[in-house]
Amino acid sequence: MEIPTELRTLFSAEIDQHEGSFVIEIPQQEVDIGAIQRNETYRVAILPRMGSEESTDHSDVVSGGSLDNPGPPVEEGERRTVEIEHLGDQGDGITRVERGFVVIVSAASPGEEVTVEITHVQENVAFADVVDRPDQSE
Repeated sequence: MEIPTELRTLFSAEIDQHEGSFVIEIPQQEVDIGAIQRNETYRVAILPRMGSEESTDHSDVVSGGSLDNPGPPVEEGERRTVEIEHLGDQGDGITRVERGFVVIVSAASPGEEVTVEITHVQENVAFADVVDRPDQSE
């Protein structure tokens, strides 16, 4: 199954009924990391759950993942050159890499192109430090 590169987030959720409508709850972390914004409209795709249909474990939340490769597309210690897209709520730079996976970069500003080293990886977000600013190293 082909997953588009502009995918904002991918997570598992149950469909509940509430006051005559069916509801899919969005995990708070998807808003916290900036994958989606409150009061915005998004298209939603419903896909069959992979694996056991008996399972009710929701630990398989994989923001920015794909069904064929659900793990994060970065590893600790990896270095990449990225462009910072915007600032997060805590003042850190935010960029996206493959499949829309979010990387939070300390001490970086929007529009800045920096080389970062990934310091910590979680299923839905990674954290990185700036190791070089190519524009300033000349």
